[in-house]
Amino acid sequence: MIQKNFELAKKLRHTLHQHPELSNEEVWTKKYLIDFLKAYTKLEIVDKGNWFYAVYRAGLDKPSIAFRADYDALPMDEVIDLPWASQFPGKAHKCGHDGHAATLAGFALEINEKGADKNIFFLFQPAEETGDGAIQCVELIKEHNIDEIFAYHNMSGLSYKAVGIIDGTSFCASKGMTIHLEGSPAHASQPETGTNPSLAFANIIKAISEFTSPEKSKGLVLCTVVQIDVGEKAFGIAASKGDLRITIRALYEEELEQLQENLENFAKAQGVEHGLKVSFSYNDEFPETINHKESADKIRLAAKSKNIELIELDEAFRGSEDFGHYTKLTKGAYCFIGTIRFF
Repeated sequence: MIQKNFELAKKLRHTLHQHPELSNEEVWTKKYLIDFLKAYTKLEIVDKGNWFYAVYRAGLDKPSIAFRADYDALPMDEVIDLPWASQFPGKAHKCGHDGHAATLAGFALEINEKGADKNIFFLFQPAEETGDGAIQCVELIKEHNIDEIFAYHNMSGLSYKAVGIIDGTSFCASKGMTIHLEGSPAHASQPETGTNPSLAFANIIKAISEFTSPEKSKGLVLCTVVQIDVGEKAFGIAASKGDLRITIRALYEEELEQLQENLENFAKAQGVEHGLKVSFSYNDEFPETINHKESADKIRLAAKSKNIELIELDEAFRGSEDFGHYTKLTKGAYCFIGTIRFF
């Protein structure tokens, strides 16, 4: 990489780290990235509102490939003493998306100077952390007939600069599921006069192990209880309504859907048995992310050509990534790059 471009990308990353913005709030971040690319490249910039992309055009008869970087931060405090630490309490780039955006911008600097034999689209995406960013950007794939798309995530567990890759599923599908049960209130001294959902919630939680049994699935299936919120903080009132919040996760989307159906049906049956109103809501919905072997092999070839350590991953990452929305529409692959804590 040209040294001046490296220094520009490094400075950009530090600036982004100082100004974190949460998912779907990345107004400053988007503008700063656009201004950066306008200042240092001649690439075409297309502003799509919540997101944008830059384009290097090699010719109408050339293939079109895309590289994607996310740029949202997490709702948490900066916990490391850094010269470029977050300037906003409760917001911090703790998942490395500042680095993703800075490296994609650095790559754009290189292509702007050196050129390429393909049309290259540099996709800057919001809201990966909540799972609703990529779905906003998939029109890029359709509108420009993108032949292939790539992305990466920094991974501190890998050797520094090593590249980790896997064929097939690279990230699990997941979603946040809330089960709401509602009965009727009663005084704590007369619980029989009301309808308490607590037993139904207990039965649902007890049934989770059956629905996630490894013997009943072809891949990993998980259901994690994240919060139980039932009743009021008043010892004189019997619980009458509440929410059970769980994260459901699976290696394959079809098994995630089956788990969701099983939980919904069981909760509905509990509602009938105990006389409760039952409803469901969902958020942070992620598809499974699938690596196409042809695309993953290109990452392997690139790593080997640069004498970069290549690590063949044994299993998919249990976390989730909304990059899977892109690889439902075109070929692509997602890899991991080993990083150190600071640069």
